[in-house]
Amino acid sequence: MSWTTTADLRARLQRLWERGEWLRTLTDANAELLPLRLPIKGPGSAELAERFDAVRAWIADIAATSHVRIEWREFNHRILGQQRLPQAVWIDSLDDALALMGKRRDAAQFQRLLDITRSRQPKLIPWLAQQPLQALEFVEDWERLLAVVEWLQAHPRPGVYLRQAEIAEVDTKFIERRRGVLSQWLDLLLPPEAIDNSRTGATQFAARYGFREKPSRIRFRVLDEALVTVPGVERPDIALDTYSFARLALPCRHVFITENETNFLALPDAPLSIVLFGAGYGWELLESARWLTDCAIHYWGDIDTHGFAILDQLRCRFPHVRSFLMDRATLIAHETFWGSEADQVVRDLPRLTTQERALFDDLRDNRIRQGLRLEQERIGFGWVRAALQERVRVSPGGSSH
Repeated sequence: MSWTTTADLRARLQRLWERGEWLRTLTDANAELLPLRLPIKGPGSAELAERFDAVRAWIADIAATSHVRIEWREFNHRILGQQRLPQAVWIDSLDDALALMGKRRDAAQFQRLLDITRSRQPKLIPWLAQQPLQALEFVEDWERLLAVVEWLQAHPRPGVYLRQAEIAEVDTKFIERRRGVLSQWLDLLLPPEAIDNSRTGATQFAARYGFREKPSRIRFRVLDEALVTVPGVERPDIALDTYSFARLALPCRHVFITENETNFLALPDAPLSIVLFGAGYGWELLESARWLTDCAIHYWGDIDTHGFAILDQLRCRFPHVRSFLMDRATLIAHETFWGSEADQVVRDLPRLTTQERALFDDLRDNRIRQGLRLEQERIGFGWVRAALQERVRVSPGGSSH
């Protein structure tokens, strides 16, 4: 039986609820949703005669539906004579619709949020109209969210850590958990000069609105005991914030960069050399360390298209970078350890040397093998040691070190 039921009517109203239509009428007095007519599908002429008792029960069920006005259709049946069937129901008021759906409590909560927002942050009313169901998710947090907004309005780009923002009943974890909705609100309410639009996404919330960020750190190991960084500690493994690293007075000649932590930890001693661990930070963090321009920089990445793409990117900031153990001889010598690269880089890389570009093209065009890669940790350590000794023995200009 496909006749419309009371449950069907509720479901139609529920779909409007899920689109936010009913709550939106509370934010806009001119919203034209009511009165709402819901057509009813009922029995045909043959069903009326053949299933008369079922039809009577169906009519009684529709007629008993509360909070609706029924539109009847009268007609003369060829067997049963004059009949009257419901052909539509009308929802005349928002309260009727809410009662039929069981949403009166939710609507009352939304009205409370609306009243609070009109009195404290009226510019948020359009957001409420667009996101009414999302607003209901924050019923318990609403006034604390408004408190965060009002604190930032009073202290634009505060220059302190989130932990230092003294807002009643609000802690750092609350702000971090609610960064998504707070970003939407702050973008609507703060003046343009209080927002750094170059910072996007939840992880850059603090920077976008002028809070201090936890400093990024650069990790490096000293490969020569003659390079004293921590008195009394030979060849230390050190992590510095970018500001301190940029001002590091370290008379090294060679800087090796590797993306693999085991290689970082195990790289052998080398005169006047350090090794940087590249995982977890972008090359822009190194850019302020201008002393690196006076060092020979050697990048050791995987022999695959992404390894060469990273090398190409690094040369945007340090054009003199040389690749390390990313050559054809190393690849061929370690054929036993070849692996596969699933998602290859296919764009041109303009900053590669002639030899690097030739190998990159062979990898990109799958001339050696489909999706070929050699991960840096697969390279034998005897091979690494020999290459390191050769590299630090002869400088890029050919002079001995």
